[in-house]
Amino acid sequence: MTTAEAQARYPLTQGVNPWLVTASVMLPTFMEVLDTAIASVALPYIAGSLSATNSEATWVLTSYLVANAVILPASNWFARRWGRKRFLLICVVIFTIASFFCGAAPSLGVILLARILQGAGGGALQPLSQSILLESFPPEKRSMSMAAYGLGIVVAPVLGPTLGGWLTDTFSWRYAFYINIPVGILAVFMIARFVHDPPYIKNAKVGAFDNIGFGLLIVWTGCLQVVLDKGQEDDWFGALWVRWAVAALIIGFIGWIWRSWTNPRGLVDLHVLKNRNFRTGCFLIALLGMCIYITIAILPLYYQEILGYTAFTAGLVVGPRGIGSFIGSPVIGMLGSRIDNRKLLSAGFIGFGVCSLIFGTVNLDIGPYTLLVPILVTGFALSFVFVPLATMTTATLSREEMGNATGLFNMLRNIGGSIGIAMATTAIIRRAALHQTEIGANLSPSSAVFQQKSRMITMYLGHQIGQPSARPGSLGLMYGLLQQQSALLAYIDVFRWTALLAFFCAGAVWLFGKPPKHAVPPPGAH
Repeated sequence: MTTAEAQARYPLTQGVNPWLVTASVMLPTFMEVLDTAIASVALPYIAGSLSATNSEATWVLTSYLVANAVILPASNWFARRWGRKRFLLICVVIFTIASFFCGAAPSLGVILLARILQGAGGGALQPLSQSILLESFPPEKRSMSMAAYGLGIVVAPVLGPTLGGWLTDTFSWRYAFYINIPVGILAVFMIARFVHDPPYIKNAKVGAFDNIGFGLLIVWTGCLQVVLDKGQEDDWFGALWVRWAVAALIIGFIGWIWRSWTNPRGLVDLHVLKNRNFRTGCFLIALLGMCIYITIAILPLYYQEILGYTAFTAGLVVGPRGIGSFIGSPVIGMLGSRIDNRKLLSAGFIGFGVCSLIFGTVNLDIGPYTLLVPILVTGFALSFVFVPLATMTTATLSREEMGNATGLFNMLRNIGGSIGIAMATTAIIRRAALHQTEIGANLSPSSAVFQQKSRMITMYLGHQIGQPSARPGSLGLMYGLLQQQSALLAYIDVFRWTALLAFFCAGAVWLFGKPPKHAVPPPGAH
């Protein structure tokens, strides 16, 4: 095929097959999302290796999330200023180099600095990839592009714990970061070869850098992430620093909204929220982020903390969710252009909610295959949610608005996920304490059942550890069972609340405007 024929066949990608563009931009995005989940599994090993406490080691996650959240909404300005392809290459290079320094870090301070650089490099990968994919396919085929994007976004967090557990157990936690290096090198080569900037990016007139807007963005996103990650440890508003951080968060957020609204040529243009579909999509993606990250974070924890699975085994048990997403992505890619996406969205949220209700029926006797089907269906349902949601949210936007919109869209998903994880973690701790109090109120020492069970355990332990230690040992075992049952009930509560949130989203889907048949692309779309 000659160059002229290729450009005539693929005008949106300047003669490059759009699936090559898809593979090029999805490599770094998959790597970035995967790395977040891998690092969370390796956290205890990082703490032990660098002589840090578990609380100090959580800053490895927090520092990354703060830098990530700051860059996400600002990515469109940098892409217009330096060119989207060049900025994407810079981000991949920074992420890859920072991954090396994370793996080679000799101390906690070094790895925190490297994680900040890694978060800054990785923050722009998701919105850049999404906007490139949306522009590489004609409007009638955008469902297929979003299916490929959704496959990476949904599957990567599921594979992360499994891969991270295997690398950490087999080699070292350092290889959880070193694995990014060959992927990053391949991504740089493919992006340089197959990705091109459209004319409107090359000819973009960019205003001066909005120092005030960027400073306000750093303040409110940084405060939000730190409060969400550390609030539970210090009893939330019971700590003075949390109250000051929330005050700074509110002031910074209001100031950032005012600055972004009155200065649309700055870092972020909030006027895109006037679009009904985009506004609805932003609301739903924040709620979806909560649903996804709650289940991704809580289900493996249930297997590890309640049932005693290792990190690698727990990752294997929840791994079928990735298989479900892998199966569902091509299916939704084909159905997306034929069926009203609101129906697909409702079906996906309802399926996710039903699976969450099934998770809410767990007990201490389940095996590794008990939840295989609902875990598989959860991944399949998420494909029916993410792809139509991303497609409908951006369907009525012009190409010039796409970069700014995808930055906001991905930022809200990450913020929703952070809020969801913080809420779920807090709920598990506090509901477990509540259930322990309720169950303990019915365990009177004068109870016949309590005395019978205690006597049976004492007799058994008397043959194992001797009579003097048998009585205290029996009480210790019964208290352990009390804590286990209390934690179990707390996890059940969180799963059921997640189901209610999913069912609410299934109804909120109909806030989207009805998509017209054979819709004409919006102004500026080609």
